[in-house]
Amino acid sequence: MSPAPDERDRIRAAMERILQGTPQYSSGALTIVALAEEAGVPRNALTQRHPDLKNDFYAQVRARGQMPDSEIRLRKQIVKLKELRAKDATELAQLRADVDHLVRAVNQLTAENRQLRGALSQPSSPVRALPP
Repeated sequence: MSPAPDERDRIRAAMERILQGTPQYSSGALTIVALAEEAGVPRNALTQRHPDLKNDFYAQVRARGQMPDSEIRLRKQIVKLKELRAKDATELAQLRADVDHLVRAVNQLTAENRQLRGALSQPSSPVRALPP
């Protein structure tokens, strides 16, 4: 499918409307999807046929001191992932400490068990085995 002859002009006009905050056919989000919707072209027209216009759109967004919506979403996701990673690190440290405590408890119980078995093997032992 070949592009319409006025496709680039429609994309430029859509860029202006979105950047001015007056979109007519889209949500006005600072994304390629909204730009394509506003221009009435498929998204791949911007990513494949007119990547220069896509790059120009993002450059204009950044020049105005704004971030594209996709970048804002990614930055929020990065913050959430860093918080999750910190929480996981705290939990891992607690689990490692728990392992040390459990190893000590197992060693102590093993020593007590050996001591009781030794006492049980003595004929005059006050320790008695429970019936099974």
